[in-house]
Amino acid sequence: DGSVSHNVFCIKANSGWKGKTVDAVTTEYSNGVAFRKVEKFKAYDSYSDAFKDYAKLLTKNPRYQEVIANAKDASSFAYGLQKAGYATDPQYAKNY
Repeated sequence: DGSVSHNVFCIKANSGWKGKTVDAVTTEYSNGVAFRKVEKFKAYDSYSDAFKDYAKLLTKNPRYQEVIANAKDASSFAYGLQKAGYATDPQYAKNY
């Protein structure tokens, strides 16, 4: 919607998010097929807040515990995130 969100990690706002949001067009993938849709994303007051929330997401969500424990470098971390379901893009890790 053109609002500044400081959301550098493209974290979506689910029903549990009580903070500000912005609407943005995103590309999702289902069975390897890309489609575009409007989604709600978290909006932060600063980049610092965005980084804190990202760190919280990775450390508090059990699906990412193995990723954190086993990542040896940025590439293995990205592949671990993809395997854990962080993004629907089948090429997510190759972009990093």
